[in-house]
Amino acid sequence: MQPNQIILASGNQKKLKELSEILKQFTIELVPQSNFVITEAVEDGLTFVENAIKKARHACEIIGKPAIADDSGIEVDCLGGSPGIYSARFAGEHATDSENLNKLITNIKATNEIKPNARYQCVIVYMRHAKDPTPLITQASWEGVLLEQPLGNGGFGYDPIFYCPSAQKTAAQMTMEEKAQLSHRGKALALFQQAFQQRYINNSI
Repeated sequence: MQPNQIILASGNQKKLKELSEILKQFTIELVPQSNFVITEAVEDGLTFVENAIKKARHACEIIGKPAIADDSGIEVDCLGGSPGIYSARFAGEHATDSENLNKLITNIKATNEIKPNARYQCVIVYMRHAKDPTPLITQASWEGVLLEQPLGNGGFGYDPIFYCPSAQKTAAQMTMEEKAQLSHRGKALALFQQAFQQRYINNSI
C-alpha cells in the first residue's frame, strides 16, 4: 500500500529537498523527523546499511509512520577504508567539516600516498514500519582520487579534495546538477526512485 506521508530520519535540509523532489511525483509528503519530539538514533552499526536501518527503524518506532534514512561516507584505500561509517565524526563527535577534512589530509600525508583512490558510499533505506521484514535498500558509490589541497567552494564534507577524473574537477567545483548526475547519493536516489515505484506504486503493495 502506498503511504501518503513518509518521515525523513534526518533534519538535513539538503536531503529533505532531494528526496522531496523524488517523492512528490507519487503525491507523497516527506516530513523531517525534526518536526517531532524525537532523539537521534544511536548509530552503532558496523556498516552503512546497519546504520541506515537503525535510523529508519528508530523514526518508525517513535513516530509511527513509514520512514526513510540514508547513511553515507568516504572510504580511502590507503587508510584501509577509513573513515567509512565514521566520516561525519572522523575528528570527534561534534567535529566540523573543516576539522574532518584536515584530519583526513593529515592522515593521508602520513602514508606518503600520492592521489590515493577513494570512493563515496551512500545507502538509502525505506521501512514501512519498525518491524518491516523487507526494507527497501539501495546503494551506490562514486569513485575518485583525493587531492592534497582543497579546490572549490561548493558541496560539503570532503568534497573540496574529492577529485572526479571523468569530470576533471572536484565535487566542490561542480554545480548541483553535475553533482546529482555523478554522485553516490544522486545514483542511490535514482535507484531508490525506480525501486520504490516498482514495489509500491506499480504493484500497489
